[in-house]
Amino acid sequence: MDRRQFSRNLALGAFLPGILSGRSVALPPEIQPDSLIRPRRLIAGDKVGLITPGSFIPDAALEKAVNNLEELGFSVVKGANIRAKRGYNAGTDQQRIDDLHRMFADPEIKAVWCARGGYGCSRLLPYLDYNLIRQNPKVLIGYSDITALLQAIFMHTGLVGFHGPVAGATWTEYAKKHLKGILMNPQEQYRIELAEEPRRTTDPLYKVDVIQSGKARGRLMGGNLSLLAATAGTPFALDASSKLIFLEDVEEKPYRVDRMLTQLRQACELGNARGVVLGVFSGCVADPGDETLSLAETVRDRLGDLGVPVMYGFSFGHISNQCTLPVGIEAELDAENQTVTLLEPAVIDG
Repeated sequence: MDRRQFSRNLALGAFLPGILSGRSVALPPEIQPDSLIRPRRLIAGDKVGLITPGSFIPDAALEKAVNNLEELGFSVVKGANIRAKRGYNAGTDQQRIDDLHRMFADPEIKAVWCARGGYGCSRLLPYLDYNLIRQNPKVLIGYSDITALLQAIFMHTGLVGFHGPVAGATWTEYAKKHLKGILMNPQEQYRIELAEEPRRTTDPLYKVDVIQSGKARGRLMGGNLSLLAATAGTPFALDASSKLIFLEDVEEKPYRVDRMLTQLRQACELGNARGVVLGVFSGCVADPGDETLSLAETVRDRLGDLGVPVMYGFSFGHISNQCTLPVGIEAELDAENQTVTLLEPAVIDG
């Protein structure tokens, strides 16, 4: 066995005894802004690890995930347990933790790409080896349920994560443009504009609504609203104070959106955010005959009094034209011109 292979095997085995005991690991303290860790930028030919930390992925979607990554020029390495299934999850908690840890520990893997979201990531948070992840920083990307991983890992390691397309999604040219621009071609500033979206003229959920105009700067934090609400009161809770918050959700009735935004206001300092940018909340409509506010009225009711720039309808969420948003990077929302600008690179050369 050569030295490189020996070191790799040592790294892969180092974290297993503590995790297999079934006990949660000791969490490091929440990081400070000057402890930010940016992963290495991706280049064509890199090996990318493909995992399913939430729900099971069907065969057709898995094939699509591999094809998507290969079309970007990456070599795909599937997690050892990627075909595992246990009810609504992609295997046991232990199997999903093992796949994530092995991808971070393997020096040949340059990114950890989640094949899909679903449900199950929040179950893993107390058992992640945050020291392993901090010592082996690399791109971690996904959205929806993956919000739980991005939030917890940033809080306890300082590693910038990426709220962007899961590998099994349908990738439009808009989505691919921003994946490449943010993950592969770092720039000092990177502006993200709205995608051209024909549905804005026919579907009110896609219509842009500038609730409060202006510009806001802050550290970009957020993700799926349901997941962020579910972490309130835990060691992984969002602290929205002085942050630029981005939120999205899918198939939630307006009263549930109201409840979750209220929870973030009361438990996560949402009222002290610098600004809020919301994606497209696809499918978030009431049933016919319900006595309810519309989604637009609900969002205005819960966010319109914050006194900071707030915009609904940006190009992210459970939609095809989805941009990539780095968690933890300083950014600016220009609500009037409907742009989000990253004010520093999210990845580094090396």
